[in-house]
Amino acid sequence: MSQPVAPSVVPPRRVSELVVERIADLVESGAWPVGTRIPAEPELVTQLGVGRNTVREAVRALEHAGILEPRRGDGTYVRAATGLDAALVRRARAVDALQVLQVRAVLERGAARAAAERCDPAAVDALRAALAAQVAARDAADDAFRAADVAFHTELVRAAGNPLLVELYDGLDHVLVRTMATDAHGRHHRDVPGHEAVVDAVADGDAGAAEHAVDTTIAAVRHHLTEIAAVADRAAREDA
Repeated sequence: MSQPVAPSVVPPRRVSELVVERIADLVESGAWPVGTRIPAEPELVTQLGVGRNTVREAVRALEHAGILEPRRGDGTYVRAATGLDAALVRRARAVDALQVLQVRAVLERGAARAAAERCDPAAVDALRAALAAQVAARDAADDAFRAADVAFHTELVRAAGNPLLVELYDGLDHVLVRTMATDAHGRHHRDVPGHEAVVDAVADGDAGAAEHAVDTTIAAVRHHLTEIAAVADRAAREDA
């Protein structure tokens, strides 16, 4: 008669692993949004109830994962919402902004079609609110308008009802926004082309019209990026 097999012993988790999870949850939930500075080390020690070494180990782990980013003399900032977001950011930085836009277009067209087919009333309401906020930000500072623009597109992708699609899209959109924001001539277009049309199409359940509206938006962004590249090219020739 065989002897019963004893259950395996699961070693207790290290405190630093729990702290990593806690900080990652704060980032992913939006409590610490991408681009913001996280609390200083003494404050984290107090908030989390652990020692300095534990906090440092957890922060370093999240820095290596690409979620946090240390800035000399200025603290530590949130670089990406998730590990997948961080990986996408690293990969997208190695390619041309127009290539990033091409992938974003594929995702956003699919999201718009899915959102129209799903035609969820709550999602439509959220889209209309995001569009109103963007329109209201037309005369605001560049950073405020870009934030409203990103929020609108994210809401459109969210309307498709697929959390993984939202995460994939966010990683690419962060790269594209940073590409335009870092250029001295990168003032974003303010007429939000195609945005009202895509909201109406989603509300009407018209998948084809929703995709067409996204094409209008992507064409405007592509034109904007092309202008940025042309300005940079002229400046380089003048400096040569």
